[in-house]
Amino acid sequence: MTAPVLEKEAQAAPAAPGTPTAAVLALALFEARRLLLRLPVLLALAGYTAWLVWHNLQPWDEFPALQDADRDTQGGPLFVALAALLCANQAVLRSRRRDTERHFAVLALSRGQRTAAHALSVVPLALLVAVGVTVQFTWEAVKPGAVGHGSPAELLAGPLTVLVFGALGVLLARLVPSGIAAPLLVVVFFLMFVGAAFPFGGESGAAWLAPVVGTAGKYPFPSGLLGRPAAWHALYLAGLALTAGLLAVLLSGSRGRYVQAAVAAALAMTVLGGVAQTRDVPEATMAARQRASLTPEKEQTCLRRGTSEYCAFPEWVPRTAEWDRVVRGVRSLAGGPAQGQRLLVRQRLNAGYSLYDDSVLAPSATPHQVTVGTAWGGNRVPEFSTAVAAVLVAGDEKAAAKLCGGRMVTVMWLSLAWQDDPEAQLRHVRLDDSLSGDAIVLSPTEPLGMTAGQTEVVRALLDRPLPSVVGRVKAHWAELTSPKLTTARAAELLGVHTKVGPDRCEA
Repeated sequence: MTAPVLEKEAQAAPAAPGTPTAAVLALALFEARRLLLRLPVLLALAGYTAWLVWHNLQPWDEFPALQDADRDTQGGPLFVALAALLCANQAVLRSRRRDTERHFAVLALSRGQRTAAHALSVVPLALLVAVGVTVQFTWEAVKPGAVGHGSPAELLAGPLTVLVFGALGVLLARLVPSGIAAPLLVVVFFLMFVGAAFPFGGESGAAWLAPVVGTAGKYPFPSGLLGRPAAWHALYLAGLALTAGLLAVLLSGSRGRYVQAAVAAALAMTVLGGVAQTRDVPEATMAARQRASLTPEKEQTCLRRGTSEYCAFPEWVPRTAEWDRVVRGVRSLAGGPAQGQRLLVRQRLNAGYSLYDDSVLAPSATPHQVTVGTAWGGNRVPEFSTAVAAVLVAGDEKAAAKLCGGRMVTVMWLSLAWQDDPEAQLRHVRLDDSLSGDAIVLSPTEPLGMTAGQTEVVRALLDRPLPSVVGRVKAHWAELTSPKLTTARAAELLGVHTKVGPDRCEA
């Protein structure tokens, strides 16, 4: 009789307490929920979301290069990371502020385990940032004009930065148990990273010790020319986050062999990634940059569309359809032999020494060759259109760079008249965004120049019905493309009655 009773009591007895690991995870989830509801974190997430919406809806970014789009995901998470540092630090110090630290001595969890839970509580916030990074990059990747290839290692930088800063907040609480330390550190980091006091740009050296390493160049480059140690940088950030979190556990009193071994392994990971990422750009990458800059024809794929040939780096081949649309638009307005003139549109870049060299490309002396850059959309369209018109009129880019007199009227009308809202495009293609007076006209190579008189003539032509101007241009094509043409004579041939002033051409 006694045995069955004892057996039933044993079955009804409560289960043994959970393992320390389960308790740590339970506390981590509790702290993660509190962390996500803290005001600084909520504000940072709201700001990050607003930035994502604003960034993704920019109308001029319809032709992204994905090897740049992946790096664009790294700046926004910095604000969330700063909030994570502050709030994780305050969470660890909560028991000190409220004088409840002595009550934790009766709990099963040790001080080191509670510290580990605080470090793990930052992971859900990093995962939220990872979702934002994924949304931002996917939005760019699905655009019809997207080219290139993104890097998973570059995409990891944002979420890993949140982990690093959150772990630093926990570590700081164990090193300096003061409520003022974290806010001061946030200010320092804000000035260094957000305020750009730290050198973000660079291909090697101390710049890679920062969580985010951007590029100062304004033009995209083929992904094979970047030479960025993104994988080593991701390893460095992951090691840094682990090192900070494990050091905080170690300083909390958990000094067992496993913790010490884990700290040593994390530190080794950080050093390995940190040293590897600061090495110079590989010689093979530098050689590839030289070839792409000096002999692009050896690296490019060429496609023929009608009477034009388009040569582009492999990642940009899909964009040749956009270039052809511009060439056809300009050619449709031209007269004489320019209507059937064969053109070679070649993509060019300048990466021979560094990706940070934004110097202007030298105009090509090859007859009927037009330069197109690696950027597209926005102002790049009228700039390329102007380059096409200038080569059709002058014969080559080197001669086009010296255009003066009435031929500038011909070039600018050809460049703008076929486009939607040509007057707005005229503003975009001028350096000072003006619609009157003298101005520098941008192009993929050296800029051109317009006088105030030429500007008035072009604007008058753009205000007229297109067919009436096309007829005059084609009827007087030979004279409108003559080097001796003056602006006054061009206005006369095109039926514009306005005072144009002198051309001020150099001898």
